[in-house]
Amino acid sequence: MSEHQILGEPDAVTTPDHPGPPPAGPTLPHPVEPPVAPPADLPVEPPADPLVAPPARKDRRVLRAVLRWTAAVAVFAAVGATTAYGITRMERTDVPGLATESDGRSDYPTLTKPPLPSGSPGPLAESNKAGAHYADLRELVLPAPDGAEEDPALRGTRGWLKTDVFLKEYAEEEDREEFGDTLASHALRHIAARGWTMPDGTRTRIYLLRFNTAAVVDTLIEDGLVPVSSPKYRLRGAEVTLWDEDFPTRAQVDEVRRFPYVESGADGAEHVRHAYLASGDTLALVVQSRKGGAKAVPFWQTVTLQGQLLA
Repeated sequence: MSEHQILGEPDAVTTPDHPGPPPAGPTLPHPVEPPVAPPADLPVEPPADPLVAPPARKDRRVLRAVLRWTAAVAVFAAVGATTAYGITRMERTDVPGLATESDGRSDYPTLTKPPLPSGSPGPLAESNKAGAHYADLRELVLPAPDGAEEDPALRGTRGWLKTDVFLKEYAEEEDREEFGDTLASHALRHIAARGWTMPDGTRTRIYLLRFNTAAVVDTLIEDGLVPVSSPKYRLRGAEVTLWDEDFPTRAQVDEVRRFPYVESGADGAEHVRHAYLASGDTLALVVQSRKGGAKAVPFWQTVTLQGQLLA
């Protein structure tokens, strides 16, 4: 192919009457400047004269570059769509800073365990055979969250609650008498408690019962205090209470046993959720109730945080 064909011009025509000029040796091609693609926002107008030959074919390097850019755009579009789908499928806690509707959880202050006496092990340490909580039990009760109105009646005298006040959580008189006798025979030492009410009407009560050793708490559990079907003693306001099968397993605190229950339905004056926690020498009872329905998430949150303080 001649240089003229590359530029899109016809070859010189020779006839017998008009012979062409003699060859003058090899012709060097003119240097070809690399084509520059027009800006994308400028329209490309067709040639004014339809008889003018179409422009020369683009250099194959340009075509390859265009194809590469087209492929890159397609990949970025696919990746962008995948990322957007992934974010919409994440839980709200998996995307930091993402503003979402509140799920009802409370704003608790930063939790800090009280200091242990010098040389004392933690309740779950292997060297602590009795599972004793050497820290002040009153400092192990979960503090009230922001916006809560505390219940002074549960503060007791100097932070210690009387057993008969604790037993008022149970609905049946015979249950209160039986459980009271059980606590006395198992040498209950102290009860530390706290209660509060949130602006939405949710009431929370927490009781920490300390015994002499972890073995005593184990005995209470083995004697049927917290069966999987339903609790041994029914709480006030709870008609039919069942095991809370929806309580997240990932919220389990290591080495703190948890026994959660939820009232079936909300037909009474209040809907009740409660859970027992066993950690060393301490048995905890966490109760939340609310007219119209006690929400699951704030209850799970409260139980989990109390478990972390007891660990």
